Amino acid sequence: MAHHVCHWWIGYFLASPIRRLVHNPRTILAPYIRPGMTVLDLGPGMATFTLDLARFAGPTGRVIAADVQVHMLAQVEKRAAKAGLLHRIETRLVGNNGSWAGDLAGKIDFALAFYMVHEVPDARAFFTLVRSTIAPGGKLLVVEPKFHVSARAYADTIDTARQIGFEIVDSPRIPRSRSVLLAPR
Repeated sequence: MAHHVCHWWIGYFLASPIRRLVHNPRTILAPYIRPGMTVLDLGPGMATFTLDLARFAGPTGRVIAADVQVHMLAQVEKRAAKAGLLHRIETRLVGNNGSWAGDLAGKIDFALAFYMVHEVPDARAFFTLVRSTIAPGGKLLVVEPKFHVSARAYADTIDTARQIGFEIVDSPRIPRSRSVLLAPR
């Protein structure tokens, strides 16, 4: 599968209130987030789930929204400010060398990779970096679109995560998606 990053303007569709009818953040994410947690939102688009993650993590929690596109991060900040949540959300521009995550080693309680792993050019490097950020007891939720990622490609992705040192904790049902909850072994 060729890897490419979705165009920034697709973010408007992905952040649409209509999408919440299919991918309700409360149903999908609330079971995993507690107040005070540090959450990593990987490829947040235009804050599709970021604002809800910040609400679930509460005033003592923190959300790091990391994306490769400046325009997406600008929209995350704009939407977070409008919702009064900017003080709980930090945006980070992702570069090729992983330095953006250097200070996060062992600090992330929950990481979300929703509809984005298929866009990374090197899944092994991606999972290695994310694993290094996960705190003891932390989890990573990987969700990929069924309409875009084949069962075989998804299986390869999860196999790569296992090779890096993740284990499957659960396989939550998320509409129109292939999903797995992972934890470091």
